[in-house]
Amino acid sequence: MQRLQKSYTSLESIRDQLLQNSPKTNNSPQTELSFQDIFQSTKEQAVDSLKFSKHANERLATRNINLSAEQMERLENGTTKAREKGIRESLVMVDDLAFIVNVKNNTVITAVGDATDSIFTNIDGAVIS
Repeated sequence: MQRLQKSYTSLESIRDQLLQNSPKTNNSPQTELSFQDIFQSTKEQAVDSLKFSKHANERLATRNINLSAEQMERLENGTTKAREKGIRESLVMVDDLAFIVNVKNNTVITAVGDATDSIFTNIDGAVIS
Protein backbone atom coordinates (compact mmCIF):
# COMPACT_ATOMS: atom_id res chain seq x y z
CA MET A 1 0.00 0.00 0.00
CA GLN A 2 1.36 3.38 -0.93
CA ARG A 3 1.64 5.80 1.99
CA LEU A 4 0.01 9.18 1.66
CA GLN A 5 1.56 12.46 2.79
CA LYS A 6 1.67 13.08 6.55
CA SER A 7 1.96 9.32 7.14
CA TYR A 8 -1.70 8.55 6.52
CA THR A 9 -2.19 4.99 5.37
CA SER A 10 -5.82 5.13 4.32
CA LEU A 11 -8.73 7.42 3.57
CA GLU A 12 -10.26 6.39 6.87
CA SER A 13 -7.26 7.69 8.84
CA ILE A 14 -7.42 10.98 6.91
CA ARG A 15 -11.15 11.24 7.61
CA ASP A 16 -10.59 10.52 11.30
CA GLN A 17 -7.87 13.18 11.48
CA LEU A 18 -10.10 15.74 9.74
CA LEU A 19 -13.03 14.95 12.01
CA GLN A 20 -10.83 15.35 15.10
CA ASN A 21 -9.78 18.83 13.94
CA SER A 22 -13.23 20.02 12.90
CA PRO A 23 -15.47 21.91 15.33
CA LYS A 24 -18.18 19.67 16.79
CA THR A 25 -21.59 20.57 18.03
CA ASN A 26 -23.15 18.60 20.84
CA ASN A 27 -26.59 18.14 19.26
CA SER A 28 -25.67 17.14 15.73
CA PRO A 29 -24.62 13.62 14.78
CA GLN A 30 -21.13 13.14 13.37
CA THR A 31 -21.31 13.59 9.61
CA GLU A 32 -19.41 11.50 7.12
CA LEU A 33 -16.95 13.31 4.89
CA SER A 34 -17.07 12.50 1.21
CA PHE A 35 -14.07 11.34 -0.74
CA GLN A 36 -14.06 14.74 -2.49
CA ASP A 37 -13.84 16.57 0.87
CA ILE A 38 -10.95 14.39 2.01
CA PHE A 39 -9.16 14.64 -1.33
CA GLN A 40 -9.49 18.44 -1.46
CA SER A 41 -8.26 18.86 2.12
CA THR A 42 -5.26 16.60 1.50
CA LYS A 43 -4.48 18.41 -1.76
CA GLU A 44 -4.56 21.80 -0.01
CA GLN A 45 -2.22 20.54 2.72
CA ALA A 46 0.20 19.15 0.13
CA VAL A 47 0.44 22.48 -1.69
CA ASP A 48 1.68 24.23 1.44
CA SER A 49 5.02 22.47 1.82
CA LEU A 50 7.75 22.65 -0.80
CA LYS A 51 9.84 19.48 -1.10
CA PHE A 52 13.37 18.98 -2.38
CA SER A 53 14.21 16.00 -4.57
CA LYS A 54 17.23 13.84 -3.79
CA HIS A 55 19.02 15.45 -6.73
CA ALA A 56 18.24 18.96 -5.46
CA ASN A 57 19.47 18.08 -1.97
CA GLU A 58 22.71 16.77 -3.48
CA ARG A 59 23.15 19.98 -5.50
CA LEU A 60 22.52 22.13 -2.42
CA ALA A 61 25.20 20.19 -0.55
CA THR A 62 27.82 20.01 -3.32
CA ARG A 63 27.34 23.66 -4.29
CA ASN A 64 27.37 24.74 -0.65
CA ILE A 65 23.98 26.49 -0.94
CA ASN A 66 22.30 27.34 2.35
CA LEU A 67 18.85 28.91 2.27
CA SER A 68 17.77 31.35 4.94
CA ALA A 69 14.20 31.26 6.22
CA GLU A 70 13.48 34.43 4.23
CA GLN A 71 14.87 32.90 1.01
CA MET A 72 12.88 29.71 1.58
CA GLU A 73 9.70 31.77 1.98
CA ARG A 74 10.48 33.65 -1.25
CA LEU A 75 11.06 30.33 -3.05
CA GLU A 76 7.69 29.03 -1.81
CA ASN A 77 5.99 32.31 -2.82
CA GLY A 78 7.59 32.11 -6.27
CA THR A 79 6.31 28.56 -6.66
CA THR A 80 2.82 29.69 -5.65
CA LYS A 81 2.94 32.52 -8.23
CA ALA A 82 4.03 30.03 -10.90
CA ARG A 83 1.11 27.74 -9.98
CA GLU A 84 -1.34 30.65 -10.22
CA LYS A 85 -0.09 31.40 -13.75
CA GLY A 86 -0.43 27.76 -14.83
CA ILE A 87 3.31 27.10 -15.10
CA ARG A 88 4.25 23.42 -14.82
CA GLU A 89 8.07 23.56 -14.73
CA SER A 90 9.45 26.86 -13.49
CA LEU A 91 12.77 28.57 -13.01
CA VAL A 92 12.49 30.44 -9.70
CA MET A 93 15.21 33.01 -9.02
CA VAL A 94 15.90 34.01 -5.41
CA ASP A 95 18.76 36.49 -5.10
CA ASP A 96 21.66 34.87 -6.99
CA LEU A 97 20.21 31.37 -6.63
CA ALA A 98 18.29 29.55 -9.36
CA PHE A 99 15.86 26.69 -8.70
CA ILE A 100 14.02 24.48 -11.15
CA VAL A 101 10.67 23.59 -9.59
CA ASN A 102 8.11 21.02 -10.69
CA VAL A 103 5.10 23.11 -9.71
CA LYS A 104 2.52 20.32 -9.96
CA ASN A 105 4.44 18.13 -7.50
CA ASN A 106 5.62 21.13 -5.44
CA THR A 107 9.17 19.80 -5.70
CA VAL A 108 12.49 21.56 -6.24
CA ILE A 109 14.31 19.50 -8.88
CA THR A 110 17.69 21.23 -8.87
CA ALA A 111 19.49 24.28 -7.55
CA VAL A 112 22.26 26.46 -8.99
CA GLY A 113 24.25 28.94 -6.92
CA ASP A 114 26.26 30.61 -9.68
CA ALA A 115 23.96 31.10 -12.65
CA THR A 116 26.56 32.65 -14.96
CA ASP A 117 26.61 30.95 -18.37
CA SER A 118 23.92 28.51 -17.28
CA ILE A 119 21.31 27.10 -19.63
CA PHE A 120 17.92 26.02 -18.30
CA THR A 121 15.83 23.72 -20.47
CA ASN A 122 12.39 22.12 -20.21
CA ILE A 123 10.79 25.00 -18.34
CA ASP A 124 7.64 26.83 -19.36
CA GLY A 125 8.00 29.89 -17.15
CA ALA A 126 10.24 31.83 -14.80
CA VAL A 127 9.63 33.74 -11.57
CA ILE A 128 12.08 36.25 -10.12
CA SER A 129 11.36 36.46 -6.43
